[in-house]
Amino acid sequence: MKVAVTGATGFIGTALVGKLRERGDSVTVLTRNPERAKQLGEVTVIAAELEEPGPWWDALASVDGIVHLAGEAIAGKRWDARQKQIIRDSRVESTSMIVAAIAKAAVKPKVLVTASGADYYPFATDLTDFDDDAVTEADPPGDSFLGRLCRDWEKEARAAEAFGVRVVSMRTGLVIGPGGGLGKMVTPFKLFVGGRIGSGRQWMSWIHRDDVVAGYLAALSDDRYKGPINLVTDSVRNAVFAQTLGRVMHRPSWLPVPKFAIKAAAGELSEYILNGRKVVPKQLLDLGFTWQHRELAEALASMT
Repeated sequence: MKVAVTGATGFIGTALVGKLRERGDSVTVLTRNPERAKQLGEVTVIAAELEEPGPWWDALASVDGIVHLAGEAIAGKRWDARQKQIIRDSRVESTSMIVAAIAKAAVKPKVLVTASGADYYPFATDLTDFDDDAVTEADPPGDSFLGRLCRDWEKEARAAEAFGVRVVSMRTGLVIGPGGGLGKMVTPFKLFVGGRIGSGRQWMSWIHRDDVVAGYLAALSDDRYKGPINLVTDSVRNAVFAQTLGRVMHRPSWLPVPKFAIKAAAGELSEYILNGRKVVPKQLLDLGFTWQHRELAEALASMT
């Protein structure tokens, strides 16, 4: 296939581009950092400010598929009104521009696969009844900032269906893998002060990066993939996640991080750390997707 990729220099994007090249696909990278993108190897690099129309639109007139991964880091900075707008625009507005480019193209791509998040769903905040809060792709969005963000993000992507494009939205959970954002969680365990966060009863829906990439590859090539996909492997309580990480690292997991400390450090983002939802990958199960990393301990071992 001829595939255009945004967010190609990120944690997931670099691995995906490597696999696309490995299977013989032609890759065009749309990026605001061309020099960094050139390090990806034999790819076509096109400078693009995705939130604005520009010459990069022409690149989408000759591809079979588009993978849209670009977006401002959710946890990169403390949230204020400006940062939340940047986070939103980098996803919703950029997706709108991609669909506008598709509308203009004489030959349309066959498929648009966009990132989304498991934070689409409402929080499971009732600590006495968490087990009844499993969600599938059929469940409605939450009313949190990220819930509304994912809802609007997916809505913009679905607009491409009007042009005969198959659209897939990957509601991705916590991604585990070497060099990923979980490094901050690993550090306390290395210092023998790791443990659960808050009550430890909140659900964490996780998946290994290898399986994320496999999911995107399948979505590009398999016409059965359409609409929202819960891109997760399993959900475990935070306390179990911490215990498993400690065991893998041969470290104790005895020191909990109190709620007030998380709230003081993370502000509004703390809601997403202290709460969660039990996300079920129903569509992947129905499609017969095969995970490479089904066991949490084995997945965590790859990043330690």
